[in-house]
Amino acid sequence: MTHHISLRARVLPAVAVAGMLVPVVAAAAPASAATAPQVSCTSGRAGLAAKLQKDITAALATRGGTVAVGLRDRTTNTTCTLRATTSYDSASVVKVTVLATLLWDAQKTHRYLTSRETTLATAMITKSDNASTTALWNQLGVTKVKGFLAAAGMTRTVPGSGGYWGLTRINVTDEQKLLSLITARNSVLSDNSRAYITKLMGRVISSQKWGTPAGAPSTLSVQVKNGWLQRATRGWRVHSVGTFKDAGHDYTITVLTDGNSTMTYGVNTIQAVAKVIHRDLNPRVATAARYQPTTTPREAYVAVPRG
Repeated sequence: MTHHISLRARVLPAVAVAGMLVPVVAAAAPASAATAPQVSCTSGRAGLAAKLQKDITAALATRGGTVAVGLRDRTTNTTCTLRATTSYDSASVVKVTVLATLLWDAQKTHRYLTSRETTLATAMITKSDNASTTALWNQLGVTKVKGFLAAAGMTRTVPGSGGYWGLTRINVTDEQKLLSLITARNSVLSDNSRAYITKLMGRVISSQKWGTPAGAPSTLSVQVKNGWLQRATRGWRVHSVGTFKDAGHDYTITVLTDGNSTMTYGVNTIQAVAKVIHRDLNPRVATAARYQPTTTPREAYVAVPRG
């Protein structure tokens, strides 16, 4: 039996942080009580949908900005969504798509990646190196990226134009589709390609291992890719996608945010959501056995057009 529940998520306007020099942000007006998006959860485990919905909503109750959430747990047949189709500037999260496109394209000609490509791919994912990303983006071209998106069913993702890969428009639904392709056998990405992506996402340097891993039990294998960028309107975009698995668990989390007053504010919002998800899916794990991300999160700056 599948259990379904949906209640309102209350998201408040962003609060300015004293002492931080940030561009003037056009704050998004809070949604009215009649139209506020809802966290919607379903589960094959009795009571789990209601608990996740309540806890995710509570985690966001005092957070500013606009937040989108996706969860899929294969083990308990659980999903949660909030603003599933709302579009966000991708920042460095798109780097997983770039790597997937590279591998998908190589598969078609039955070739291995070159040593140059493996060097670039490793730096792009594990260190979020922007120059490496630009080199691979230019090598592939937007046409091949669009080809992969079509094959993957990521129909609402729009590649950034003018070489600005960080302005690719992404959403929770498509990012969760990508994570599903990475974590289960399919006809788009080969097993070797999937293993390569998860290997690199599992080797992200510690200063960039924030976001969705927050609160994950130490027994889980953790793969993550984060991103952030700052623009003159809607403030900081801060995102995190992650996959989590052990003998008894197999789930993916996407959290996308914008309208953040600072990068750290966005990171804290993502981690508040991640912690309750991990806790609800793994209720018997002691606090001491849960992952605590770095207190000084770092990511590479992403180029955007001026103005």
